[in-house]
Amino acid sequence: MIYLDHAATTPVDASVAEVIMETLQNDYGNPSSLYQKGREGRKLVEDARWVFADSIGAKPADIIITSGASESNNTALITTALARREKGNHLITTAVEHHSVLHPMEYLETIGFDVTYLPVDESGSVTADQVEAALRPDTILVSIIYGNNETGSINPIEEIGKRLSDKDVLFHTDAVQAYGSQTIDVEASHIDMLSTTAHKINGPKGIGFLFRRQALHLPSFIHGGTQENTHRAGTENTPYIRGFAQAVKKTIANREASNAHKAGLKHFFLKRLEERDVQFFVNGMAEGGLPHILNIWLPHLQSDKFLIQCDLKGIMLSAGSACTAGSLEPSHVLMAMYGDKTPRIAESVRISFGNENTKEEIEELVDLIASLQKRYQN
Repeated sequence: MIYLDHAATTPVDASVAEVIMETLQNDYGNPSSLYQKGREGRKLVEDARWVFADSIGAKPADIIITSGASESNNTALITTALARREKGNHLITTAVEHHSVLHPMEYLETIGFDVTYLPVDESGSVTADQVEAALRPDTILVSIIYGNNETGSINPIEEIGKRLSDKDVLFHTDAVQAYGSQTIDVEASHIDMLSTTAHKINGPKGIGFLFRRQALHLPSFIHGGTQENTHRAGTENTPYIRGFAQAVKKTIANREASNAHKAGLKHFFLKRLEERDVQFFVNGMAEGGLPHILNIWLPHLQSDKFLIQCDLKGIMLSAGSACTAGSLEPSHVLMAMYGDKTPRIAESVRISFGNENTKEEIEELVDLIASLQKRYQN
């Protein structure tokens, strides 16, 4: 089988699985316990926190370990909005955010907050000028996705952060797809909060972290115990925390080679489509986007029918976000980029590359696309 849906999730790296299994078997102590087994577990958690912090230029005390990006995004948005309500009720985001940002924003609207959804251009990104122009005296929070999960388009996060740095407005970014491939420095980019997750970088599902500056004393989103310095209740998942840390270390160590490999596969794929006279158009950034994500419009090929044909051939990819692909809902990202009448919406697919993919696999996909497009054109 050929797996080309790494933006949805990635296979767990063998070294990560080994660390998780070792921890499950040997380090079962509750990190909040005072006896030796508990203290050993606590050290493993804190060692991992150092890894997470160092990966984005933060301090360990800035890291809140969560169950993943959805919890991190909900915590960053809902908790922050409620905590700062006396300062204002205006929030800014984009029309192409992941649903774990859009749905919390929609919830906040139901309880009285006003949200501005910035439009994007055909590259799928916004500008710092747009963000600055949308600011109001009552703006308390801006949330802009770092790299889009459907198109791979990258937003000018550092420039936006600079524009907001001298204002009493907090800046959050969903960095789930960018984390690992992009060099992120929260200080240089003036980021106040950042969300990520392990399963996009060959780590396990169900674990992630939220960076938030220690000076932001946000109340806990999950009520219970006093874990994570009272910022996130719940017994620490030591095996997955260690596994996440291992995935981070390996990803960063191999970042340059990994990015080059994925970008090379992307360019090879586009080149072979051209050589086979396949009609296609790139949705978003053909150059300069995330190296592992490519979204293309294939005229005459209905996405749902094409995905079925791919599945029959053992090729796995998607038509959009993994959160909505199962329902075959039209992509809100492509609609924001090109309007709701364009045939791109029903004829586009997302290919996302991983370290294990080969040119031979890409050639098989090109063969299938070329034969199906020729058939449906006729």
